[in-house]
Amino acid sequence: MTENVSTAGAVKAPSAPAKAGKGATVGIVVSAIVAAIGIALWMVQLSGGMVQTAMRNLDSWGLYITMFMFFVGLSAGGLIISSVPKAFGIKGFGGISKVAVMTSIAATVAAIGFVVVDLGQPLRVWELFAYSNLGSPLMWDIIVLMVYLILSCVYLWAQVGNEKGKVTHAALRVISVVALVCAVLVHSVTAWIFGLQQSHEMWHTALLAPWFVSSALVCGTGLVMCAAVALRAAGYLKWDQSDLVKLAKLLAVFLLVDLYFFGCDLLTEGFPAASGMAVVDMLVSGPLAPFFWGEIILSAVAVVLCVVPQLRTTPLMVVAGICAIAAIFCKRAQLLVGGFQIPNVDLPAVMTPFTVTNWEGNMAQAYAGMVYWPTPLELGIALGVVGLAFLVFFLGLKLLPLKPAEQE
Repeated sequence: MTENVSTAGAVKAPSAPAKAGKGATVGIVVSAIVAAIGIALWMVQLSGGMVQTAMRNLDSWGLYITMFMFFVGLSAGGLIISSVPKAFGIKGFGGISKVAVMTSIAATVAAIGFVVVDLGQPLRVWELFAYSNLGSPLMWDIIVLMVYLILSCVYLWAQVGNEKGKVTHAALRVISVVALVCAVLVHSVTAWIFGLQQSHEMWHTALLAPWFVSSALVCGTGLVMCAAVALRAAGYLKWDQSDLVKLAKLLAVFLLVDLYFFGCDLLTEGFPAASGMAVVDMLVSGPLAPFFWGEIILSAVAVVLCVVPQLRTTPLMVVAGICAIAAIFCKRAQLLVGGFQIPNVDLPAVMTPFTVTNWEGNMAQAYAGMVYWPTPLELGIALGVVGLAFLVFFLGLKLLPLKPAEQE
């Protein structure tokens, strides 16, 4: 007691929590400003219409849906990392369980935000439910996503209640199992939206569902690693280095599984060569080659950093997590744009400079370059939605008891 009492007899507050609180406040202010700028740009999009984006009839999805896929993966991965140890009664990864769920909640909010801005106007959100087609995988995804967000909040509440003795371990384990199933389901349904599109060469495969889940585990694990290290450096959490090493080993396994699925997909796309090499050529040496090789190189770097014991230092583990997240983003970009890049029907629409890259040539020349690249307006709105996700996360750090009970 004496070391915390000043000469005037006043008790000194510990410095670490104050520092963490100040950092969270700065994060809230900065992310709120970024989110406000994004909302202002969204108003511009609403006033001028979706024609201000680079999306057209032949490439009706773009950056917004790419980011939607990406953030759904981040959210599912974070929740899986948190729920698996509790669901199966095994040792977890230190005191990061509630932080992992908070990252999941923030990422889910961003995923829903990208759906809203992609719909064109807010009224269509109401129309989704008022005139919904329950036989459509798109509607399945909207329903599962909303349930997923609610369940993530309930799961976080249950963890807090369990630490306070208000929720039993058995009840928490049941909620963990339900959360785990829902996390896998939300990504499977998202994959089915693409996999059931027979008219798109890269999407029509049953492999997408397990591939999406493996990608979610990769980027979710990478995000939790980076968040936990940052919070430990800020004095918010006490986290053993052994827990970071365990997550790093897990990340390496997830990356290798994801690359295996990618190799299986390339093999089936390119065989027989006469009909499928167009897709492989597009990825390996065509317009999407930067994203393809970016994914391969970033994944390889992350695996090496995670499996070599001498390289498992804290800074390099953060680099590995960032590389893993960036690799999955590259994967999402090449998957979505690649689905529109090669038409598998003749003359799919009127050829104009707004639908293809070279509208004055033949069909081969028409798709010589990228059919889609986001406009500055799309990039600004996307940045605003990401700012919203960070705002939700920092508000959670500021207002909710995300530290383990023994560290409070």
